[in-house]
Amino acid sequence: MIPRLKKISKVTEQHLNKEQFLEVHNSLSPLKLKATIFLLSRFRIEKATLFKDDNWSIDKLRRPFIFWLTSLSSDKKKV
Repeated sequence: MIPRLKKISKVTEQHLNKEQFLEVHNSLSPLKLKATIFLLSRFRIEKATLFKDDNWSIDKLRRPFIFWLTSLSSDKKKV
């Protein structure tokens, strides 16, 4: 008989705040896609339609955030 593993709740299923989202995103990202709180704040302003509350869901927001982040020039990332 094969032993069954316990289901571990994924980080992606949890409701995160901005700082937690940043921590998870940066831990999963290569160096060139690392983000800052400033970039997350700009993302929220520019993509306000993605936010209905203060929940920073990894499942819902990480992919659009990466697309947005890669569309920025290096000058805009530093400001």
